[in-house]
Amino acid sequence: MKFPRLPDWAVYGAIVVAVLFAALGRDEHADAPPPPPKGAEPSGEALGPASPFDPSVVVDVPGHTGPAAGTAFSIAKSGVWLTARHVVDGCRRAAIVVGPGSGVAVNVRIDPRGEAALLFTEGGAAPLPLALGEPLRRGERAFHPGFPQGEPGEASSRLLGRENLIIRGRGARTEPVLVWAETGRTEGLQGTLGGLSGAPALDAQGRVVGVTIAESPRRGRIYTTAPEIVQATLTASGRQADTAASGQSITPQNYYVVADGLRRELQVAQVVCLQA
Repeated sequence: MKFPRLPDWAVYGAIVVAVLFAALGRDEHADAPPPPPKGAEPSGEALGPASPFDPSVVVDVPGHTGPAAGTAFSIAKSGVWLTARHVVDGCRRAAIVVGPGSGVAVNVRIDPRGEAALLFTEGGAAPLPLALGEPLRRGERAFHPGFPQGEPGEASSRLLGRENLIIRGRGARTEPVLVWAETGRTEGLQGTLGGLSGAPALDAQGRVVGVTIAESPRRGRIYTTAPEIVQATLTASGRQADTAASGQSITPQNYYVVADGLRRELQVAQVVCLQA
């Protein structure tokens, strides 16, 4: 009895399948890596050092025409605070608000080379941790708790890059700044973020990477001091911040809760100019 002869293509196909199974059988078993944790965000490129060739933005700073208000935050339990220079520049009497209708007098020290200013009181609140030497990456988040429009509020942002801030008027100068795209703010808060000047810019670990100094409402931009400017202000004053405990983890979902806690503990406080 003769069996039918298989066509050549069937024989060759069977050989190929056998070889393939043999090769796969010798392969190591390797699982795919686990997915990244939920909420993890890709890191952007590292931000380079300040350069005179960075884009520029011009800000006019008029002299004080009446009482002004901004935000300050504690960097030493002994009573050392940081704020934005233009909040207190030219102010003869200033105070940190500690309760309804009550405040603590402050001594002001202006660094003529930068937009950060130091305030000194008799005793203070627990300090916020600083991260002025940490590398920054485009796209990373910052959170700005303070007193926009004179009321408790906050904003969130993402880092775009560096620019040179050209300040005209009182204390005219040019200095490097960080520029952030606004990504969120207190629900119901419309219009200007004025009053948020001097607020800390906090990273996702709750550490200070800069001082909030200006906004561009039409462009949706927030400007903060460059970390090296704040460090230079501290060095020039001969004062250093306390080594603070680790900050709170901050996310777009909880930053308003963290901000409320910082204001409640007076780690972030309102500063007012009482007499220009």
